[in-house]
Amino acid sequence: MTTIIQRAALYLRVSTARQAEHAVSLPDQQRQGEAYCEARGYQLVETFIEPGATATNDRRPEFQRMIEAGTSKPAPFDVVVVHSFSRFFRDHFELEFYIRKLAKNGVRLVSITQEMGDDPMHNMMRQIMALFDEYQSKETAKHVLRAMRENARQGFWNGSLPPIGYRTVVAEQRGAKAKKKIEIDPLHADTVRRIFSLASQGDGTNGPMGVKAIATWLNANGITTRDGGRWGVGAVHQILTRSTYTGRHEFNRTGKGRKRNPASEIVVVDVPALIDQAIFDAVQARMKARNPRVAPPQVVGGPTLLTGLIHCAKCGGAMTIRTGKGGRYRYYTCSTKARQGVTGCTGMTVPMEKLDDLVAGHLEDRLLQPQRLETILTSVLDRREERTTRKRAHIAELNKRATEADQRLKRLFDAIESGIADLDDADLKDRIATLKATRDQARVDAERAIASLDSSGRKSITPDMLASFASTARQRIRIEGGGYRRDHLRALAQHVEVDEGEVRIIGSKSRLFEVLAGKPGPGTKLGPVPSFVPKWCTRQDSNLWPQD
Repeated sequence: MTTIIQRAALYLRVSTARQAEHAVSLPDQQRQGEAYCEARGYQLVETFIEPGATATNDRRPEFQRMIEAGTSKPAPFDVVVVHSFSRFFRDHFELEFYIRKLAKNGVRLVSITQEMGDDPMHNMMRQIMALFDEYQSKETAKHVLRAMRENARQGFWNGSLPPIGYRTVVAEQRGAKAKKKIEIDPLHADTVRRIFSLASQGDGTNGPMGVKAIATWLNANGITTRDGGRWGVGAVHQILTRSTYTGRHEFNRTGKGRKRNPASEIVVVDVPALIDQAIFDAVQARMKARNPRVAPPQVVGGPTLLTGLIHCAKCGGAMTIRTGKGGRYRYYTCSTKARQGVTGCTGMTVPMEKLDDLVAGHLEDRLLQPQRLETILTSVLDRREERTTRKRAHIAELNKRATEADQRLKRLFDAIESGIADLDDADLKDRIATLKATRDQARVDAERAIASLDSSGRKSITPDMLASFASTARQRIRIEGGGYRRDHLRALAQHVEVDEGEVRIIGSKSRLFEVLAGKPGPGTKLGPVPSFVPKWCTRQDSNLWPQD
């Protein structure tokens, strides 16, 4: 009588590195699995090892490779051996799905610690155990998340890699457990500041940059990522949209599917701020304005003066163009009212020419006056002066850091020359390399900060510049023979609201300053034209002109 030796595949898995140190460690699973195969007379033909992967889903490379092999014809093995069914799956539905999928190809799943037969009763028992495994997994996840949220409430970091520009430090010791917080990383903090500076001000030769342009600039100037790699648009976008840099880190912000969790489940952790809130908000507004999904480009490039800027004050909806008398007359009308009738909004219809003239006239008479411009920009100039002071202090700190590192290097070299220290000492070599990296990085960061300071200094606003700008803008906002220069108007105002008896023209002080700092010459535009953002309005720090 011929004995058929069954071929076995061993599947080993742990969820975390911490599990690898306990009874379900990979070596222990492998040892028990090999002993089990030997005792049953199985021929072990392959071992699939899955370190650090959850069993709540099938997104596991080794698992998928095993399933692909087990469902191929002919299958290279007859049995899949696991330590327990929870190593295979912690979802009862998925467990049964893959057991049946393998069974259709003649491959069985067996557990070392939970041996089962093939009769209906044992199948039911396996399903009940799978339900308990799934319940335990969800309960464990709930308790772990609760502990992590409490840890975050106390201001501690929960173990993940901090954003670039920060590093973890041990804040206190609780028994054998070290509680960590994050602090600013001097080696990479200036890279983050530079990225925000490029997004809000540019590099001194051009205006504010987009994400792709920033990544290109960083790579061209030899600024690498934390791992020494090249920058991509994804990494830059992640930095520019991360509120952690303003000193407000949100733990548990998103859940499954990257959906934002309710505010009650989010824990805000105070961390050292790298970026001013005003700069961060300005960058978010600019990025939103450049988002092509906000509105189609033809809205910005439309033929009318206020398309994309004008909104109904009653419902907040955009106002669109309608015509009358066979196209002889044109009106701005509330799009909500046009679509839904008076039940949607009781918004108004305003003659296009009248409103265009009103907006352009108010900009000329109320905004484009040297005294008015000086009053509006006072707070912006004050903030720039504060930033300049901070930049000078930061440059001094960088120079001090470079000098201290250089002095420590000299002391180490003196010790080597005197025979006190051994150059072949590995720790000494690492210390020298670290000091050199700190010194060189501080010098490079100081040079960049100085260049940025010089660039911002060249953009100072003088009374003569205000007078010249106001005069030129008033002349060029209108076209000879009638009509207006739409790109010039959009550089001065970014939102127009129409209400009963008044029109509100809203713009950004920072945007106005950028247009002024651009120093437009003859034959050039006033500055870069802002993109269209529906319902966009900054901090209401702009000008409000009531209708006469």
